[in-house]
Amino acid sequence: MTGSWRSLLTCIPPFPGTTDLEQAIDAQGLKTVQRYDLKFAVVALMLTWASVTQAAAPGAIVSGIVRDSQGVAQMGALIQVMAGDSVTAGTAFTDMHGRYLVANLLPGKYQVRASAALLAPAVRANLQLRSGGRAIVNLTLSTLFDTAAWLPAERRKSDEPRDDWKWTLRSSANRPILRIVEDGEIVLISSSASETSSASDSAKASVMTGDNTFGQGGVHNTLSVDRVFVDGADVVFRVDMGVPRSPVMNRPSTEIQTGYQRRLGFAGASRTIVSYQSHPEMLGTGHSSGLDAMQVASAQKMKFGDMAEIEAGSALDVIHTSGYAVASHPFLRVTAHPTSDWMVKYRMATSRDLQAFDGLDVVQPELPVAVMYHGRLRTAHGLHQEVSVGRKVGKGVLQVGLYHDNLDQVLVSGGGVLNADDINGGASAGANLNGVLADSMTGGFRLLTSGYKTQGINITLTEPLTPTIWAALEYSNGAALASDGEAQMTLPMVGSELKTVSAESVTLALRGRVLHSGTNVRAAYRWQPENLVTAVDPYAAFSDQAYFSFYLRQPVNCGRWLPPGLEATIDVTNLLEQGYRPFLSADGRTLYLAQSPRTIQAGLAFNF
Repeated sequence: MTGSWRSLLTCIPPFPGTTDLEQAIDAQGLKTVQRYDLKFAVVALMLTWASVTQAAAPGAIVSGIVRDSQGVAQMGALIQVMAGDSVTAGTAFTDMHGRYLVANLLPGKYQVRASAALLAPAVRANLQLRSGGRAIVNLTLSTLFDTAAWLPAERRKSDEPRDDWKWTLRSSANRPILRIVEDGEIVLISSSASETSSASDSAKASVMTGDNTFGQGGVHNTLSVDRVFVDGADVVFRVDMGVPRSPVMNRPSTEIQTGYQRRLGFAGASRTIVSYQSHPEMLGTGHSSGLDAMQVASAQKMKFGDMAEIEAGSALDVIHTSGYAVASHPFLRVTAHPTSDWMVKYRMATSRDLQAFDGLDVVQPELPVAVMYHGRLRTAHGLHQEVSVGRKVGKGVLQVGLYHDNLDQVLVSGGGVLNADDINGGASAGANLNGVLADSMTGGFRLLTSGYKTQGINITLTEPLTPTIWAALEYSNGAALASDGEAQMTLPMVGSELKTVSAESVTLALRGRVLHSGTNVRAAYRWQPENLVTAVDPYAAFSDQAYFSFYLRQPVNCGRWLPPGLEATIDVTNLLEQGYRPFLSADGRTLYLAQSPRTIQAGLAFNF
């Protein structure tokens, strides 16, 4: 190349008027320019190669599956991947299997949003993508009903398992927000509670002890096993053995439950629970000792597209104390969604313990109560019918319902140590008590009184405080049983002396999970006039949580000192002991009746 440059220079004639010295200087300068041109060409070539290499680097990819709350894949859902400045970086539509893919995304922080007709959008925020990385984001679209369904049909029991993906918390009311698993360049983010690719097993052993809890006093050792099959079916088995501490107990209290759940057509599901309970510590009218109960409860849920949902089921109780009692408690709930923001619901229930499909979220049922009433062994029974309308308000839900109750027999709970004369109807005083069932271990008792008819309204507003914690405000009016504060009643006359009065109640509730600590919390304060001994609107969501009650479940992590999977639980009802009404027993001692006597339970559980 040097030779060619020299030959070229020899061909260039000298400029007119230049000397030999000037020509030499020009030739030397041209050689310097030649060296700089060569260096510039090499640098430009290197920069061009770097830019081409950078342009050829693979972009990030976001893919996943979109389902509804029942686990059904959603075809045609719109997926939007948006940058931090709300600029859409990519869009896609899900295929017939609910799958989507958005490619060629630059590194950075994004938000993934899924939306579909008549369904509430699902959003995954703060998604960090790296060059060439892949994020799998599975989203769950919920209806208005799913948003409001966190309100419990009954109180959650203290034996709830740690794993929020198991059956006991698998309903849309309790579905966890997301699950994150990192594996190299692939990040899996899921908000679908129905994803089960393989069979799984889990077990839980716990020890609980409590005071004044009807049918659950003393120390209880519980073992539960949960088996999830590949097809999504689930089998749960639970056994609870109490420690005999009462003089009348010749054997420990025993509870055995098994439950089965499977999926049905129309995006539905079916649950069946068979339960047997034996409580020798129970004493009843007619010199009966012990209570044995068997219950078969089943429920089905079907969803017809995005427009309607039907839940139906019943519970059959067979109870033995001084005789036999058989009771059936059916329920029906129909929910319609005219639009994504409105909900219309009708529900019929005959038992406070089972009012909806979610009432079978746990396999541990409430202890049924059967007492002598006008010479026959009977249980609490009533008919509740309600029509409600709900609407989304911001991120929350406002629901207004009109209800009508026809209660045949009403249970009243009390606390205090009863003697044999109190339990058997105050025979020495010539009275005729309408039956009592007493717990000799805790001193609690329950009795039946005459029923009443009433109607009223229920207004509930729910609002998310954080992505995992909700608050609710509930107002109800109607009627309840009350005592006359000026008159001195005796216990044998409670059944006939209690009066039906119009009343109101207000409840403030908080429920959810603290993500950083893993604490599950449920707290409520329900105010109502203190002369009442039963609840206003007894079929409402918080009707059995009188005054101040709370429940906490806290994972215990102490590094290597304690094994993983350990949890502490505390469950308290009516902590401030409000609402107690005094009555005199047959021998003149003072007892205290309340809508919800104070109860405290605490314990430890180990999950494995």
